[in-house]
Amino acid sequence: MRRASPAEPDLEHALRAAQDGDPHGFALLWRGLQPAVLRYLRVVIGDHAEDAASETWLQVIRDLDRFRGDLADFRGWLFRIARHRALDEHRRRRPTPATGIDGVAPDAAVAALEGVGTDWALSLIASLPGDQAEAVMLRIVAGLDVATTAHILGKRPGAVRIATMRGLRRLATYPQVRDRAARAAAGEV
Repeated sequence: MRRASPAEPDLEHALRAAQDGDPHGFALLWRGLQPAVLRYLRVVIGDHAEDAASETWLQVIRDLDRFRGDLADFRGWLFRIARHRALDEHRRRRPTPATGIDGVAPDAAVAALEGVGTDWALSLIASLPGDQAEAVMLRIVAGLDVATTAHILGKRPGAVRIATMRGLRRLATYPQVRDRAARAAAGEV
């Protein structure tokens, strides 16, 4: 289950304002959600993430007046659009996977994403098989629930749970992750 951040009420208000045509409301939504969208897209399509993120937000602007739902529904809708833009990028270009070292543990992934190791963690998640990388990014990093993630990926909830579990287990086996986790436990990270 996704933890609500202190800014969530502000984003709910920003969503309503953006739907009413307020550019300030849209700017708040973009600032609040763009980092997660960009991290997801970096894992899914590597170097073309910025292009896909731009296309994602352009579609949001075009279709926001037709959107119905709360902030959680909006997040699901946003990541569904992002995934479709990523698939479009795959079709247009040969994807350049994010390069990096092998490995990360579930707790290390979250800690790294919150700190200076964002690129490191994303490169490790990107090294997973595609279905596992997407499931981990949407469930753990973006904080979406199983049902929303399943809808975005076009999979059954059980398949999402399994892909997430397998991805996290695989990440936990990487030596770099075990080393980082040991350093974190010793207070060195």
